[in-house]
Amino acid sequence: MTVEYKTEEQKKKFYRSKSWGEIRQEALERDNYECQECKRQGRVHVDSKKEDGKRKSIELNVHHKYEIEFYPKLALVLDNLETLCLNCHNKIHGKGFKKKKPKWDDERW
Repeated sequence: MTVEYKTEEQKKKFYRSKSWGEIRQEALERDNYECQECKRQGRVHVDSKKEDGKRKSIELNVHHKYEIEFYPKLALVLDNLETLCLNCHNKIHGKGFKKKKPKWDDERW
């Protein structure tokens, strides 16, 4: 029986699992806590540091090269994972940051 990750609930359950946490940590360590896409572009983007009394900012994601929705058998395969910064991860998934329109425009001439 193959596990499916089609619904949001199924995906959330997977990403909260102990198995995912362990393989995710392996990928981060293997990639030296650096964004692999930035590295390919000659840039460096490393993970943030935890400061006392503050919440650690999220800088890196572990990305499935072949998405779990379509390739569930590869969900926990280390070679299918790579570390990416949030910006690169969003670009891959087509999630851009839209510029907000100003609430008003002073020049109405």
